[in-house]
Amino acid sequence: MKLWSETFRDGGLIPAECAFAEIDPASRVRLAGNRNPHLAWDEVPNGTESLALFCIDPDAPQDASLVNRDDQVLPLAAPRGDFYHWSLLDVPPAMRAIDAGQFSSGVTPRGKSAATIPWLDGSGPFILRQGINDYALWFAGDVDMAGDYYGYDGPCPPWNDARIHHYIFRLYALDVPCLALPARFTGAQAHAALYGHILDEAQLVVAYSLNPELALTLKK
Repeated sequence: MKLWSETFRDGGLIPAECAFAEIDPASRVRLAGNRNPHLAWDEVPNGTESLALFCIDPDAPQDASLVNRDDQVLPLAAPRGDFYHWSLLDVPPAMRAIDAGQFSSGVTPRGKSAATIPWLDGSGPFILRQGINDYALWFAGDVDMAGDYYGYDGPCPPWNDARIHHYIFRLYALDVPCLALPARFTGAQAHAALYGHILDEAQLVVAYSLNPELALTLKK
């Protein structure tokens, strides 16, 4: 299976227009375009009943007390784990592309509510499902931002992080038309439900940083 994007190249940078936040020289960071990137795929294997798409940051710090502090750099060796930015399920095999901005354009305080999305082609109507991304947990204690963040919300790595963050866009071909999940599910729950159903997979990996020094090195 092949996966590609007109928004970025594999191993390159994800543009700020696809990020949740971007660098601001005056205030460190500001909200960004938060548009989902263009993605397209081909060579879907025979027997595929549905596709599942994820965007995961495996470099997310596990200790929030170290994040975005003026008095400390978040070290490379700080414990890291997965942060789910997007889970899109029950994608019909006939669907072969997602347009830039089709599922997200702009930051929605308290989160987007589009848990299901209708999609229509010549083979009939389909309902795509989106999971809750990990901003729901991140903003849980913020009175202005707390809520269920469904669908795509882009990168917002800590601005004091010494590590460049990588974002994995991974597409799975599955042997079932619908994964057994509750109406409200997280990216981690959706990812766990894949196993035993994967026929093939493909991925793109891109980088992003809100640390001004690291951002400069990425652009060189």
